[in-house]
Amino acid sequence: MSESRAKVLAYLQAHHAMTLASLGEGGVWAAAVFYVNDGLRLYFLSAPTSRHSRNIAHDTRIAVTIQEDCADWPQIKGIQAEGRAAEIAGEEEKRARELYGAKFPIVGKLAQAPAAIVKAFAKVRWYRFEPEHLYFIDNSAGFGHREAVDCSAPA
Repeated sequence: MSESRAKVLAYLQAHHAMTLASLGEGGVWAAAVFYVNDGLRLYFLSAPTSRHSRNIAHDTRIAVTIQEDCADWPQIKGIQAEGRAAEIAGEEEKRARELYGAKFPIVGKLAQAPAAIVKAFAKVRWYRFEPEHLYFIDNSAGFGHREAVDCSAPA
């Protein structure tokens, strides 16, 4: 495994939210969602009526960023990626739920969650983001430092 890929996988494990940008009939849109990763593949959930979910149904191409909030440019670090998103079901949805439950225990113990959360989860759909191009940004290595990660390489 390349050093850049190892950095990205560690970063994905350490963080929880990504911003996704999508395009639909109403134009471009950005939204923050919680995610879980399986290698470089990301899974997230959302209401099918949300603007970004409707956009994904219209055009599967999206871009995502995952970064920390910082106040000084040398501290900027994160991930930029573009690829395709799709709603999932069946065994892949089951796998996403298991991964999500491990990272976010309230999902893994949904039967014990407050009624409002259980009700909300009954309305969501599960999605996969498959990156086609991915970059790890690390300004501590120099302003604008960006390392490309091979998304086609085996995990």
